[in-house]
Amino acid sequence: MGSFERYLSVWVGASILAGVVLGNLIPQVFVAIAGLEIAHVNLVVAVLIWVMIYPMMVQIDFSSLKDVGESPRGLVMTVIINWLVKPFTMAALGWLFFRVFFAGIVDPETANEYIAGMILLGVAPCTAMVFVWSQMTKGDPNYTLVQVSVNDIIMIFAFAPIAAFLLGVSDVSVPWETLLISVVLYVVLPLVAGALTRRVLEARNSGSIDNFLTTLKPWSAIGLLGTVTLLFGFQAETIIAKPGTIGLIAIPLIIQSYGIFAIAYGVARSLALPHNIAAPACMIGTSNFFELAVAVAISLFGLNSGAALATVVGVLVEVPVMLSLVWFANRTRHWFPENAKR
Repeated sequence: MGSFERYLSVWVGASILAGVVLGNLIPQVFVAIAGLEIAHVNLVVAVLIWVMIYPMMVQIDFSSLKDVGESPRGLVMTVIINWLVKPFTMAALGWLFFRVFFAGIVDPETANEYIAGMILLGVAPCTAMVFVWSQMTKGDPNYTLVQVSVNDIIMIFAFAPIAAFLLGVSDVSVPWETLLISVVLYVVLPLVAGALTRRVLEARNSGSIDNFLTTLKPWSAIGLLGTVTLLFGFQAETIIAKPGTIGLIAIPLIIQSYGIFAIAYGVARSLALPHNIAAPACMIGTSNFFELAVAVAISLFGLNSGAALATVVGVLVEVPVMLSLVWFANRTRHWFPENAKR
């Protein structure tokens, strides 16, 4: 794990601070950036999101789908947790905290936006960082690749319907056109671009992909931190006025992460999955594709929305939570059979 990933929470925290400070010092700059929109898509943020997502999509090898039959129980568990459990538990926690526990603290309209942001995180299971968590738990890299590839295919078709359903149930207006545009812009097109790039690089030589990703890695970091800085710059006045907001959002997100991992880890143990399959299978459902969630929140609800803020708080809490789960998974390796495919 590189120094950037290991200290991601520190870099994100620094970007949050920079955004809040700059947003209060030069608000006119952020107002100008916010006005650069086409069809509810902010052009500056869209570029930054693509800079983040594109290198991740190049890592996906869809030829690995031929191995989908290997250890099907682990793959089925991952799919069920990702798409039939996680989105609904995230929505339930959002409703519980912001419509019950925090009802007297947060006004109903803002609470709906926070719930919407949490729902978008819950419907976006991890795509890229799971490779890092898999490596740290000595997971089977080929099987992890199969999991991620299957997950991305499902995401193309399942993200929009599940997100729209849960947002609708939460009394949040769902502009279907904007939601579908977001899926095409931030899932389908990057996947296609990544697959085409990978094919071209594979045709050259075996080391081209690694060299290409190494070159792009700093830009991916710039895209993430630039997006965070902009988002908190747009939200600067609200954050200064209500500094406890980030803590309120973080509480249910942290509970969701540990809860989903506990469910997945318990199922994996009951299925007697090998640890090198169980660990990454549980990590992919616990972690989030926060880049997608951030982009869709901005497109649907706007740069200054509580939904966008909630998705960025997800970035802030994810890395320390996931590192603690990596530690736990490594300490409980003896709970599972030896690392052998089944």
